[in-house]
Amino acid sequence: MKFATLKDGSRDGQLVVVSRDLGTAHYATGIAHRLQQVLDDWGFLAPQLQHLYDSLNAGRARHAFPFDPRQCMAPLPRACQCIEGRAYPHHAALECRLAGAEPPEALRRAPLLRQATGDAALGPHDDIVAVSEALGIDFGAGLAVVTGDVPRGSTPAQALDGIRLVMLANTVALRSLEAMERERGQAPLQSRPATAFSPVAVTLDELGDAWGQGRVHLTLQTAWNGRKVGLCDAAEGMDFDFGQLIAQACQTRALRAGSIVGSGPVGHPDGTKGYASIAEKRCLEALQDGQPATGYLQAGDTVRIEMKGPGGQSLCGAIDQTVVVLAESQE
Repeated sequence: MKFATLKDGSRDGQLVVVSRDLGTAHYATGIAHRLQQVLDDWGFLAPQLQHLYDSLNAGRARHAFPFDPRQCMAPLPRACQCIEGRAYPHHAALECRLAGAEPPEALRRAPLLRQATGDAALGPHDDIVAVSEALGIDFGAGLAVVTGDVPRGSTPAQALDGIRLVMLANTVALRSLEAMERERGQAPLQSRPATAFSPVAVTLDELGDAWGQGRVHLTLQTAWNGRKVGLCDAAEGMDFDFGQLIAQACQTRALRAGSIVGSGPVGHPDGTKGYASIAEKRCLEALQDGQPATGYLQAGDTVRIEMKGPGGQSLCGAIDQTVVVLAESQE
């Protein structure tokens, strides 16, 4: 199934079922008004929504309408919690190499996680807003899963059973502000504004054979100002799968239905498939040439993130954002 949340003036929007080709949609109001309701009662509501989804794809849904991703909020506009992992630890390894140090052994044993902002997610076409370009505005193209209830102490295999949906994510980072937070010994907080998500979240069966071993074996495409900068296989270089990420998160606490767990920016260890964040590109440049040459995002820049499904069509729709920098007087 494919789900989206349309803007209706409320904080949580209106749940719709979207056709496999992303061409049409149908309100799910007869079954559920919000995606969180479905996640809370998945066993009862999901079969009803599956029937609606099948009817929509067969052209039998009586009140179908054209699907417009520009009218979408994030699929889950408010999450009970949002966690970002470092499923691709070569990012941290690059930073260590740049500092002239060896990556710590702990980096290879278990994934690093951080608490992210989940109370106000951005929609796929919402602007990336910052008060200044000097903050070092960066994109972070990755994947995220939405869970059902996952008990405390779940194994990675058990955690995989708790995954309900997959979507794309753009975890925006303010790199200059992040450096200041690190100097103070603080984990990233103000340097991580709201994350944007794809217009559509999909169930695992929509991935077919592309879902395996807790990874999505498809190419994530990232474009900056219309130029493709990343064509990374999301499974390649993913040292920690989603089961491991979720299991790490619930070692001492349960995850409730509606928790979002992100992979962090995807990427290839040697950069041959491009990059999913500017910080990674700058690290590679500094290692090769002694200093980075690529600047961060500027006002008016655009970022587009998309993944093609097994049939070649867009899987979740595209994240397509524009950078807006507020006037200095508004700081």
